[in-house]
Amino acid sequence: MSYAPRSIAGVDVIPLRDAVGPMGAALRKPLREILSGGSAADWAGLSEDEWILHFRCYLLRRAGRTVLVDTGIGGLDSPASSWAPVPGGLVGELAAVGVTPGDVDTVVLTHLHSDHASGAVTEGVPAFPNARHILQRAEVDWIEGSGPNPILERVLRPLTGLVDAVEGEAEVAPGVRVVLAPGHTPGHQVVQVGPLTLTGDVVLHPVQLANPSITYAHDLDPARAVSTREALLRRVRAHGGLIGTAHFPEAFTELGD
Repeated sequence: MSYAPRSIAGVDVIPLRDAVGPMGAALRKPLREILSGGSAADWAGLSEDEWILHFRCYLLRRAGRTVLVDTGIGGLDSPASSWAPVPGGLVGELAAVGVTPGDVDTVVLTHLHSDHASGAVTEGVPAFPNARHILQRAEVDWIEGSGPNPILERVLRPLTGLVDAVEGEAEVAPGVRVVLAPGHTPGHQVVQVGPLTLTGDVVLHPVQLANPSITYAHDLDPARAVSTREALLRRVRAHGGLIGTAHFPEAFTELGD
């Protein structure tokens, strides 16, 4: 197992390392161009060299329920293959903790970018056939309204009949809630487990903890992403909480009050 699990509010939270590697050449730019608007003080103690991304999913288990948060980069033919270090190792990570794809009863997709959703489908069929796939209605509408695209054709359509589109906030399992957190994409959502928030791509790099107004080049609505990030971090800090991130080197970060 790649990361140490934690028990939070009665839920076992197990980080799963899908992959580690840099962005592909087509997306690779100086880090201060990908993450812009910060000062030298914001970057103090942080590397400004090439960004090595950790592609991370989370497994949540409580009282016979098995929830997977995000499905990673997928196989060699996935929509993420042009820029991410495919294939992802999610299935092997699940096996290491005694979970098969058929054991997963709920999949939460924080959003429909290729590095978070591609592993939901394998060779054209659902990878987690017994799971309800939770998405925000705004995210589904965005992808369906974007014209022909790889995520629509190769991820969302093969999941027809397995998707539950929610709006705003919803409990998806005992002690596990999803909350709309837009900006990175229109229907981006985070997952709350007691004092823990799994942030998806609301927070992408540790520098955004020092300065939440630092924008990310691939946010669809940078201004809204900043306001969402500021509100989320303010709330977590006010409650002495914890975040679990998708791309930081470490799975969990204590924010405190």
